[in-house]
Amino acid sequence: MKAYVVGGAVRDELLGLPLKDRDYVVVGATPEEMVREGYRPVGKEFPVFLHPGTQEEYALARTERKSGRGYKGFTVHAAPDVTLEEDLRRRDLTINAMARAADGSLIDPFHGKKDLDEGVLRHVSEAFAEDPVRILRVARFAARFGFKVHEKTMQLMRDMVASGETDHLVPERVWQEFSKGLAEGHPERMFDVLEACGFLKKFFPELKIKRESLQKAAEAKALLSARFALLAWPLKEAEVEALCERLRAPNEVRELALLACRNRERLRVARSASPARCSSC
Repeated sequence: MKAYVVGGAVRDELLGLPLKDRDYVVVGATPEEMVREGYRPVGKEFPVFLHPGTQEEYALARTERKSGRGYKGFTVHAAPDVTLEEDLRRRDLTINAMARAADGSLIDPFHGKKDLDEGVLRHVSEAFAEDPVRILRVARFAARFGFKVHEKTMQLMRDMVASGETDHLVPERVWQEFSKGLAEGHPERMFDVLEACGFLKKFFPELKIKRESLQKAAEAKALLSARFALLAWPLKEAEVEALCERLRAPNEVRELALLACRNRERLRVARSASPARCSSC
């Protein structure tokens, strides 16, 4: 039984970023062996365990096979014979498909470090197209790191939108990724990616993105609810309601967006009378 640090922790370490938490993959173990070692099972869809001391997550190495539409349409195979490379192959991007062994060595079968050094977001395999949420994840990472999307990955994303695979996205998952991207340091880059692959026009046709406004909001470290209200600013009240419902947006986000919409004219008058006018709205 061997455990490896995987995914975001390896990526962020190579970027010199602070580590929030670590995820581990365990190769060569069964659920019964994990329990005997004191790990507590918590996974519902696949075997995940909490370390008895650190409470960090340890997942058994697994493969996934597409068996239906949407992000739940997968058959998971977790067994001692699943290799580390097989587990890494199912991941979305090369920069997230690296592992660190206990001796500190880097396992990088898909050249994620090279893409990290070159600032490229590249899919690991064609299995990327099996999970439409990954389009939003790519856009979110573009907003976080400022990386460019590889042309083949962008084409794959366009094909996913055109094929209708993204029609089966669950609103909660869309909001989860969308809100994280909106809260990043360069949220305008998320919309650049979503526009380039056709996702923006298909899912958010009512939104007219103002890059400069989003940049200023990010520079001011505006809260997520304020950034969303800025997006919804030009919309009619009914459109704001529909957008929030479609995204299952939290109450505080919905309320601020509606408040701004209902008081749009008053805010415009106040801004025009102010010596320090804001060009965001």
